[in-house]
Amino acid sequence: MAPKRATITAAGPGLRFVGGTASGHSVLFDDEEGDSAARPLEVLLAALGACSGMDVLSILRKKKQPIGYYHVRVEGDQREEHPRVYTEIRVVHEIEGPGVDVVALKRAIELSAARYCSISAMLSSGIVRISHWYVLRGATPEDDQVGEVMVTGPHAEPGAALVETGPA
Repeated sequence: MAPKRATITAAGPGLRFVGGTASGHSVLFDDEEGDSAARPLEVLLAALGACSGMDVLSILRKKKQPIGYYHVRVEGDQREEHPRVYTEIRVVHEIEGPGVDVVALKRAIELSAARYCSISAMLSSGIVRISHWYVLRGATPEDDQVGEVMVTGPHAEPGAALVETGPA
C-alpha cells in the first residue's frame, strides 16, 4: 500500500496551521490561544469517530437496518503531564430507527472496533483504553437501550480484540 501523505504549513498568526492531504483536502489547526481552528488532538478524536462511524453505518446498511438518525460522540481523557496523550477514550454510537436490531448494532460496533477501524487499532495498540458503547433510541427515553460493546487497548495487538459472536 502506498504511504499516506500530509503537509502542514504555518498560516500565522500564532500557531495556526493548514494541513493538506494527498487527496487534495485541507484541515485547519490552532492552539487554545489563537482559537481559530480545531486543536490537533480534537481532530484525532473526530477522526476516530468518523472512522468508526463509517464502518458501523456501512455494516448496518448492509444488514438493511432502518437507520433514521446516527451520531457518534467521542470523549477522551488526557494525562496531566507532557506529552498529554489520551489514556482513555469513549466512543458512543447513538442510533435511532424503528426496528433497529440491537444485536446487529453491537456486532457492527465490534467489527469496527476490533477489525476495520485503523485509527481505533492504532490508538488501542498504545497506552489508550477505548470503550465502545451504543445508545439505541426508543420511542421514549424509557425505551432507550444503552450498553458497552467492548474495550480495546491498552497495548492490544491491532485486530487481536475481535470477539467472534457468530452471525448477527
